[in-house]
Amino acid sequence: MERGEVSSGTTFLILKWTSGQDSEKRVSFPQSSQGYQESLPVLKESSHAQKKRKSLGLSSSQLSSWPAYAPGQIILQNRKPCTVPKWQCTNKEQFPLSISKPRYLQDLESHLRRELQALDFTKGKVQELKLQVAKMRKAVAEEYLRYLNECDARKLLLIDLNEMYRMKEEMKLAKFQDEKGEDSVKLTLALKTARQDLTKAQVELNTMKANYGDVVPRREFELQEQKYDVLAEKMMTLQKDFDDLQEEYDTMLDVHKQVSEERDQFYNDLINVQRTSTPRPSWDKCAEVIADGAERWNALSEGKTSDQLVDVLLEEIGAGLLRERDTFVARGRSEKVPVYLRCDGLVRNKKLTKKEVVATLREIWREKIASDQQKGKQSSLSEFFLSFFQKKYGEALAFDWTYSIYENIRLFKSNEAMSMFHHILIGKLDEGVYHSHLQQLGNLLKELSTIDTTNTGQLTYEQFTLALRAAFPQKTEEEIQKLVEAAGYKLESPSNTIMYKLLFLEDEEGNTEPLITKLKNQYVNEKQAYLRELRAELGTLMEVRPDDLRAAFCILDHGLSEQALDSYICYAFQVSKEQLDPAVSIPIEVLMQRLKAGDIRRQGPVSGDVKYLPPSLTIEEIEAPVNT
Repeated sequence: MERGEVSSGTTFLILKWTSGQDSEKRVSFPQSSQGYQESLPVLKESSHAQKKRKSLGLSSSQLSSWPAYAPGQIILQNRKPCTVPKWQCTNKEQFPLSISKPRYLQDLESHLRRELQALDFTKGKVQELKLQVAKMRKAVAEEYLRYLNECDARKLLLIDLNEMYRMKEEMKLAKFQDEKGEDSVKLTLALKTARQDLTKAQVELNTMKANYGDVVPRREFELQEQKYDVLAEKMMTLQKDFDDLQEEYDTMLDVHKQVSEERDQFYNDLINVQRTSTPRPSWDKCAEVIADGAERWNALSEGKTSDQLVDVLLEEIGAGLLRERDTFVARGRSEKVPVYLRCDGLVRNKKLTKKEVVATLREIWREKIASDQQKGKQSSLSEFFLSFFQKKYGEALAFDWTYSIYENIRLFKSNEAMSMFHHILIGKLDEGVYHSHLQQLGNLLKELSTIDTTNTGQLTYEQFTLALRAAFPQKTEEEIQKLVEAAGYKLESPSNTIMYKLLFLEDEEGNTEPLITKLKNQYVNEKQAYLRELRAELGTLMEVRPDDLRAAFCILDHGLSEQALDSYICYAFQVSKEQLDPAVSIPIEVLMQRLKAGDIRRQGPVSGDVKYLPPSLTIEEIEAPVNT
């Protein structure tokens, strides 16, 4: 320790010692003869020590602070193998650089300050006090240096402990690797090889991307190919449909062009007809000359065409003339005269009314059916017609009745009962048509009665329709619907019921309900359509043999029974089955007229589209009588 002075009169006590790092330390004690202010010792450090102190975050303007190292915080904590120690981590927490001085140093400094303040510098013991102070400063400096040395020693000890702990951890790691059988050199070599393989794989991957970047996988290619085939097939189908539609469209254009030309032609014809034809008659004028006036004429003319109104008017005029006649001139006994009119002279007019004529006709039908059933065969209506009156009124009055009945049924064509009897009587219709019509009505009434399980006489819309389908399985839905409407059912209220038995009644003049009239009209329409198809099947034949007719019927109607087929052929050739000669032929016109007069009906389902005639046709509009 050396003593030094400076110009300011301050005395320094210089202390030198050698630490672990050979740092030079100095403690200065400022001494002044003029002031009474005291200060704590100041430590003078070498440049190396100052750098070290700065690295610890200390300031040169302060009194050497207490060592800023906490031993408990520097020693390494326990850590797992193969891990970096926490003190080597870059983001480790910074330990506090300074801690407070020990308690006894603080008490010593406080004691010194109190002693200095208690001293009285005005007295004569100034030198002694200064000496005493100097000794005390020296003691404090020595104590302070001892603590600094202890601090440095602790630092070195902590460094050694940390190094030992690191070596211990490395030994544990090396031992762990030895237990696993892994060598650091081997691992390094494996890492190098892996990096080379990675580089090689990366090069190959880049090559594959460059060479096959635009290539798609086979699975995706096959999937797209399947989709393409499906779309191509759909396109072909749509193209075919389009071609068909285009063809149909062109056809429709041609048809439209033809229809337009026909429309223009018909329009021109209409203009010409309107220009040259006579005006339509005013049928209301007929009410003035008809018995019972306008009310009866309105009832007679309701729903009738001009041609039918002419017939009604002729019937009214003829009925008036017929009532005025008292006698008829007989037609003689020639073979051309029907047997029921074959007589000479004058016959008396019975002046029968419609009611009386219809009642007589009903009686004739009842007697004839009973007579035919009794004999077991069907007789001629013309012969039975005369015999009926001969049996009932005698030979003298029989022709009065036959002429009176004949003139009435010939006149009243609009009456269904009279008209059918007249056509059968003169041979224009076969009697089988009448019986067939009765059979149809009987079958329909039977089906209706079967569905009417409660026997109330009433049926709903659904029940009536079901009975019609069961009675007439060959009829179309349109025909069934027309029959339902004719029965009086309304589509807007199908839940209503009707008394079906009332549909089969006739009034005293032989007029039937609309349902019966509709059935008769449909029968005529179906028969005419059936015969048109048969004529088309026969083709260009001018002479028809039985085998030709049989083949045409078989092709046209698959449901035709053998018995019905034989009856149709025998009726067409007007011979029995035993007398039928396969070599005999008749003209096709005669054949068709005979078939039109007979009860010819389709037995099987309809084949193809059959164009039925309008339902307005009546039984009296059937073709001309057969020429035999």
